[in-house]
Amino acid sequence: MDLSQMCPKYESAVEILGKKWTGLIVRVLLGGPKRFKEIKEQIPDMSDRILTERMKELENNQLLKRHVYPETPVLIEYELTEKGRDLEPVIAAIQDWGEKWMSTDV
Repeated sequence: MDLSQMCPKYESAVEILGKKWTGLIVRVLLGGPKRFKEIKEQIPDMSDRILTERMKELENNQLLKRHVYPETPVLIEYELTEKGRDLEPVIAAIQDWGEKWMSTDV
């Protein structure tokens, strides 16, 4: 790995995943498909507006897909794509690093 120059692909990945809340959303969705409300329950400090914005960004980057079920009321679920599920070892590595180095006072 050549660290003397910035790789554009790395830069793009960090641009997506480095946004506040995005990693938490991906982590929640690694547990399987969820409704908006279920995601919100696991990340209560995030506003509805930001969650909606991040979900659209993740969908636009093909990391998640939105399923709309024509029921009454309409049921919408969000699920990681294969591309999104491929982040599992990355999320696990961040979790391991956090367990080792971060205090709960942060």
